[in-house]
Amino acid sequence: MKPRAILTTLCALGALTLSAGGALAKLPPLDEAAKAKAAEAAAKAAWAAKADAFQLCRAQDRLVGYVQRTTGKVGAPVPTPACSDPGPFVYEPPKPAVAASAPAAEAKKP
Repeated sequence: MKPRAILTTLCALGALTLSAGGALAKLPPLDEAAKAKAAEAAAKAAWAAKADAFQLCRAQDRLVGYVQRTTGKVGAPVPTPACSDPGPFVYEPPKPAVAASAPAAEAKKP
């Protein structure tokens, strides 16, 4: 690429970045339902990562067993953590925190 084309591309990307920042600043804050839904999605993503790691671990164990059976060679054992099954996905929403300032506000009333 020519230096002038690179400079033009960088300027265009900079302008897009600045305009996108202004658009995001005008979004309203998330309500409680949206926050709860986002927390559940994050929990489900974390569980999915654990489930994927478990399936990979089991597949690797099967592969090692297959190689040992077919080649007849058993190398030195390598210490590895055991595969841990994450179980089914269960989401328990966090309980809302009790406002500590409410009793203090009532105590100030005459």
